[in-house]
Amino acid sequence: MTPRIQLQALAHDRILIKDGPYGTAIQAYRLKEGDYRGALDLARDQKGNNDLLALTRPDIVAAICEAYIGAGADIVATNTFSANAISQADYAAEHLVRDINLEAARIARAAADAAQAKGGNRRFVAGAVGPSNKTLSLSPDVNDPGFREIDFDGLKAVYREQIDALLDGGVDFILIETIFDTLNAKAGIMAAIEAGWERHIDVPLMISMTITDLSGRNLSGHTVEAFWHAVRHARPVTIGLNCSFGAKELRPHVQALAHVADTLLMAYPNAGLPNDLGEYDELPHETAMMIEDWAAMGLLNIVGGCCGTTPAHIAAIAKAVAGKPPRALPHPAAVTRLAGLEPMTLAA
Repeated sequence: MTPRIQLQALAHDRILIKDGPYGTAIQAYRLKEGDYRGALDLARDQKGNNDLLALTRPDIVAAICEAYIGAGADIVATNTFSANAISQADYAAEHLVRDINLEAARIARAAADAAQAKGGNRRFVAGAVGPSNKTLSLSPDVNDPGFREIDFDGLKAVYREQIDALLDGGVDFILIETIFDTLNAKAGIMAAIEAGWERHIDVPLMISMTITDLSGRNLSGHTVEAFWHAVRHARPVTIGLNCSFGAKELRPHVQALAHVADTLLMAYPNAGLPNDLGEYDELPHETAMMIEDWAAMGLLNIVGGCCGTTPAHIAAIAKAVAGKPPRALPHPAAVTRLAGLEPMTLAA
C-alpha cells in the first residue's frame, strides 16, 4: 500500500497530527556559530543556518523530531525548509544541498520508523520544501517591473535537486510549504512530477499556502480558492494553509478552503502573532482551544503547528481533536475551474 493510500485511509477514521516547527525549536538551544559550522570549512558565518545542523548537529535535529513524535505527531517534516541552492548560497553552502537533504530525511525516517517499531501508529515523513527567497511573479526592482532574479526553469532545477535528495533519503511525501508565490509552487510541483516520472513512481504532494494579510491572499495576490484552482491538477494528497497568523486569524481562510478542496486539508498555524521581540506568547492550551473549534466545525483532516509552537502545543492540539470526526471531503461538480487572482468557474 502506497503512503498516499495509507494516509488517506487513516485520515478517514480520525484527525491526524502533524509536527511543529524546527526553527523556533532550534532557537531554544541558543547555539553559537561553531555549533552550526561544526568541522565544515565554509567561507561565511553559519549562525542561523538551521538546515546545516543535519550535518553538524544531527543529535539536535533528531531530538526535536522525536519530541514531536512523542507529543503525538503522525507526520514529521524534515528540517529542510531552506535546504535549496538559492537559500544556501547566502551561506556559501550551496554545494552541501544534497547532503543536507539526504541526512535530514534519514534522521526523520529513523525517528518515525523507531516509533512505529515500538508498536505505535504508522508514522509518515514529509520532505519539507520552502519557497526560497526569490519570486517568479514579482520584480524585486520597483523601477523595472519586468525584471526577475530567476526564471521558471531555473527555479524548477533548484527544487528538483532538493526533491531528488529528499526522495533518496526516504521521505513519504514532498511538502511544498509556506507558499507566498503561486508560480514558485508550480515550479516545485513540476519538479516533483518530473522526479516521479524518472523514478516511475507516484510522488505524493502536500501543498501549503501562506497568506500575507487578513484579506486572505498570498504575496502573488491569489485568494485561497484561486490558489486551489491553480494547483489542483497536481492531485495533492493534502492542501492547506500554514504560518500566516495564529489560529484565530487563520480560521475563516481555512474554512473557505475546506468548502472547495476535494482532498485532505492540512492546516498548521503559528502560536498566535509574535510580540515586539519576535517571540510567541500563546500558550499550548490557548492554541488547542481554538483548534478544537476548527475540529468541531468539521474543517480538519490534519493539523499541526508552525512558528512558535512546541511539542507541548502539539500534545495539547492532539488531545483537543482526539475523538473528533475528520472533515468530510466535498464532491464539487465536474466543471471548468480557472484562476487569475480570483477563482473562476465556468458553469456546465
